[in-house]
Amino acid sequence: MDTPVETVLTRGGIVDITTVGAKSGLDRRIEIVFHSFDGRFYITGKPGFKRDWLANLRAHPEFTLHLKRGVDADLAATATEITNREERARVLYRILTESWDNEPSKAEHILPRWVADAPLIEFTVT
Repeated sequence: MDTPVETVLTRGGIVDITTVGAKSGLDRRIEIVFHSFDGRFYITGKPGFKRDWLANLRAHPEFTLHLKRGVDADLAATATEITNREERARVLYRILTESWDNEPSKAEHILPRWVADAPLIEFTVT
């Protein structure tokens, strides 16, 4: 991997992802935010909403990560849903405080709902 791509991956941010539809089998492209902590990459969303991208990744974990905003690259990636409550709590707390700048007290207050209901995947770039 080249340095500009590594830099973008290290920062996290807004990207597009192309998944394969769980039912349709068709490509589906959306804009989404990813998070990077300690060389690992995550995608989540607010709790309480159905997410087609999550259903698609459950059915077909391979997807394309489209970098943009200064570095254009299409990268093959594979998703793994995080279901372990302790790991979910650890990752979601970091997203809430480090990526989204919530005060720790607020993050602790809302964390149980996020752990229970927010979509969360980790992905690797292949």
